[in-house]
Amino acid sequence: MRFCSLGSGSAGNATVVEARDGARRHRVLIDCGFSLRELELRLARVGLQAADLHAIFITHEHGDHVGCAALLARRYRLPLWTSRGTWRAIGADAEGLDLRFARDGEAIAVGALQLLPFTVPHDAAEPLQLRCGDGAASLGVLTDVGSITTHLLERLRGCDALLLECNHDAELLARSRYPASLKARIGGSHGHLSNATAARILAECLHGGLRHVVAAHLSEQNNTPALARAALAAACGAAASDIVAADPAEGFDWLDLG
Repeated sequence: MRFCSLGSGSAGNATVVEARDGARRHRVLIDCGFSLRELELRLARVGLQAADLHAIFITHEHGDHVGCAALLARRYRLPLWTSRGTWRAIGADAEGLDLRFARDGEAIAVGALQLLPFTVPHDAAEPLQLRCGDGAASLGVLTDVGSITTHLLERLRGCDALLLECNHDAELLARSRYPASLKARIGGSHGHLSNATAARILAECLHGGLRHVVAAHLSEQNNTPALARAALAAACGAAASDIVAADPAEGFDWLDLG
């Protein structure tokens, strides 16, 4: 099992998770926050084509996560998974789509991959994040969430890799030129995770088998990769260089889970 990012930030988000079943490989695209042309260029950078995908999962309706999802699903005849609330909020035409609805706690099988959606507090209609596994290893994906819940911790504990939102540094956000209403939304219980809160989640989920920690969805105005890495490294007793920070333009290359 392995995973990579095609880019992560306010301008767009997309993650590919891949698992093997003998000689066969199965790949799911988690979020699709780019134009089709841009997505295809980013897939090519990690050695893939859109036709190599087997399913799409959309976590919530915000534009930096939806992007070209419906167009991609139609063109390549891919199952498109999302919650009913997210699909209603997207408001797109379902004609010609293999549209499938996901629910908290109901596992989804995509070949060798199993996706387990779970609910999170975020300012969206019915947001879902994911635990992805192949029976031997697992990845926890948490890209847009405002606060810690017992439920999300239960879903992330025991994962071999964690991709955690580190949207902002609280001090940088407080000093930013954002209007007070936007600061309150971002820092609120249904907004986005600060470095410190992401570090608390990591500390709660820390175990000896954790192989990769990724800081994702960093704000270009209110955070830096160095600050995000330092916060997560302190939480798990690692060096800052051991923490991967997803880049908005480049994402990050494949990380293996064995």
